[in-house]
Amino acid sequence: MAGGERGRIASAGETNSSQPATRALGLSELDLYLFNEGRHFELYDHLGAHPLSDGSGASFAVWAPNAAAVSVVHDGNGWTPGADALGPQGSSGVWAGAVGGLPPGTRYKYRIEPRSGPVRDKADPFAFRSEEPPLTASVYCPLEYSWKDADWVSKRPRRQADGQAMSIYEVHLGSWRRRPDGSWLTYGELAEQLADHVSREGFSHVELLPVMEHPFYGSWGYQTTGYFAPTARYGAPAAFMGFVDHLHQRGIGVILDWVPSHFATDEFGLGEFDGTHLYEHEDPRRRVHPDWGSYEFNYGRHEVRSFLISSAWFWLDRYHVDGLRVDAVASMLYLDYSREAGGFVPNRYGGRENLDAVEFLRQFNDSVHERFPGVVTVAEESTAWPGVSHPSAAGGLGFSMKWDMGWMHDTLQHLSREPIHRRYHYGELTFRGLYAFSERFVLPLSHDEVVHGKGALATKMPGDDWQRRATLRLLLALQWFQPGKKLLFMGGELATWKEWNHDDQLEWDLLEHPEHAGVAALVSDLNRLYATLEPLHGRDFDSSGFEWVIADDEEDGVLSWRRTGAEDGLLVVANTTPIVREGFRIGVPENGCWEELCNTDAFGYGGSGVGNLGRVDATPDPAHGYPASVVLRLPPLGALLLAPTRVGSTH
Repeated sequence: MAGGERGRIASAGETNSSQPATRALGLSELDLYLFNEGRHFELYDHLGAHPLSDGSGASFAVWAPNAAAVSVVHDGNGWTPGADALGPQGSSGVWAGAVGGLPPGTRYKYRIEPRSGPVRDKADPFAFRSEEPPLTASVYCPLEYSWKDADWVSKRPRRQADGQAMSIYEVHLGSWRRRPDGSWLTYGELAEQLADHVSREGFSHVELLPVMEHPFYGSWGYQTTGYFAPTARYGAPAAFMGFVDHLHQRGIGVILDWVPSHFATDEFGLGEFDGTHLYEHEDPRRRVHPDWGSYEFNYGRHEVRSFLISSAWFWLDRYHVDGLRVDAVASMLYLDYSREAGGFVPNRYGGRENLDAVEFLRQFNDSVHERFPGVVTVAEESTAWPGVSHPSAAGGLGFSMKWDMGWMHDTLQHLSREPIHRRYHYGELTFRGLYAFSERFVLPLSHDEVVHGKGALATKMPGDDWQRRATLRLLLALQWFQPGKKLLFMGGELATWKEWNHDDQLEWDLLEHPEHAGVAALVSDLNRLYATLEPLHGRDFDSSGFEWVIADDEEDGVLSWRRTGAEDGLLVVANTTPIVREGFRIGVPENGCWEELCNTDAFGYGGSGVGNLGRVDATPDPAHGYPASVVLRLPPLGALLLAPTRVGSTH
C-alpha cells in the first residue's frame, strides 16, 4: 500500500536537494506522486499540521492547486496574511512550510489567495482538532495517547468474524444522556456511563452517529467539515481516544458512521477550497446533493480519493475503531439519485451508475480490509444493487455487511397495521426469505425510523399501551431470532414514547416503571441468548442455518422457523395477533423435551405470562414435514424460542 511504499523510501535515508523544503517537512516525492495518483492513504501523517522533529514549531501542508499564494494565519502572528507563507511543492498542488515557536492549542486557518476570485480563510482539511462550534478555526493538536487495548485489538479478527455474534447499540452522543442542567457529557463521562449500560444490555458494539466535526448540531454529524477531527463538543481528541480505549477494555467494539457521500457547504470548509470546485464536482448538475443541499464529492479526482480513504484509515489507525458504517451509499452509486428524469449526467456508457463512486468504494473497502484485518465496513444501501457485500474481485463493492432496509421497512409496516388486517399482508414477514442470504445483512432498527414525525418504535404499533409494548417485544424477537447481525437505536430498549430529539436526552425515568424495565430486560436476555447459542449467530450469512417451519398461516398470523448450526437446532414461533392460540401443533425434528428459552410475554418482561410453563414434550405425531411435534400455548403478540433440553440446559 501507499504508506508501506513511502515507509521503505524514508527508511533508506534518501535526500533530494531539488526540494529541501519538502524533505524537511516529511513530504517525499513519492508521497506527492501517490497523493496525485489517488493511492496515498496515510496523508494524515503528511498534510495538515505536525510537530517539527527538532521541536522548534510545526510544519503545515495543504492541497490548493489553484492558489497564487497560501499562508498560515494564527494566534501567534496576529492572523496576519503572508507572515507565515507556504511554498508550492513542485506541480503537486500542495503548499508547505514551517512555523516556528507554535505551541499546541494555537488556533489557525489557511489564507488562500486564488489566481482569480476572492481571498479565502479556510479551516485545515486535515486538522486533528477544531474549535467548538459555532467557532470555526482549526487547532494545532499533536495526537498523543497511551493505549491500553492491545488485548482487544489482537483478538479483533476473531471477535468480528462472520460466525460471531454482533449486536450493535446505535448512539448519538449528545442526546443519549445529559447532565441535570441539560449540558453535554464529556467523552470521559460518556465512556463510563455508556459502557455500563451497554454491558448491562449485552450489546457487543456501539455505533456512533458521526463524531467527526460538524458545524450544525442538528445535522447529527452527517454534514461533516472535519474529516480528521472528533467534535470538540464533548472534549479533546485524546479524550475521544480514551473513550474508545475504555470501551475496548470493557469488551465493547466501536463502529463509527462515516460520510464520504457529501459534505457541508459552510464557507470555511471544503467547498470552493482554492477558488475552484476542488473537492466537489465542477459540473453543477453533479455538485449539489438534491436531498440535503450539500456538496457531493468528485470521486473521479485522484486526490479526493486519497483524501477520503486517508480519513477512513485515520479513524482505524489513530483511534483504533473497529469498523466504519458508510452513510448514504445509494446516493453515491446512482447518478440520478433523487433527481428528476433528464436531470442527471449519464456515465460514459449512457447509464445511471456512478462508475467513479463504484471504483472508489471498491478501493476503500479493499484497502481497509488489507491494512486493518478484522475491521468491518458496513453499507447503508437501500436499493437492489447487486453484490454490495461481495468481494470486489467477484464484482462486488467489497463491504463486510449491508443494512437490510427491506426487512426493516416490511416488518415495521406489518406490525404497524391493525392485527385484523395483518392476514392480508402476511408476505411482509416472509418475503425476506427470498433474499436473506443474497448479502451479508445487518438487521437495523436505526435512528432514521424514529425521527421526522415517524414516532418512537412503540408508538408505531396499534392498540393500547400494553399492546404497543407487546408488539415492540415481538418486533425485537423477530429481529434477534432471524439470521443477520443486529442494530438497535438508543431508546428502543426503554420502549420510549417520545420521538428521538437530538436536543434532549432519552426518557431514562421510564426504567422506574416495571413494564419499561421489562423491555430492557428482554433486550438483555435476547443479547445473552444470541451470544451464547451458536445456532443464533454461527450461520447468520449461510442459508444452511435457517429453515421455515410455518410460512403460510395467514389466518392465524403464526410463523415459525428453525435456526440450526453446529449444535442442535432451535425453534422460533411468533404469534402476530392479540389472540392466545391454544393447542397449536408445530412440527419438530425429534421427540423428547423442548425447553422454552425465551417467551416475550413473560411477566418479567411486562407480559401477561401466557406460555408453556418452561417446557413441553414432543410426541411422535408428524407435522409440517417433521416426524414429531409439540403442542404449544402461543402468547398474544408474542414469540417463543425453544430448544431440545440438552441445548437449553447448557446455557
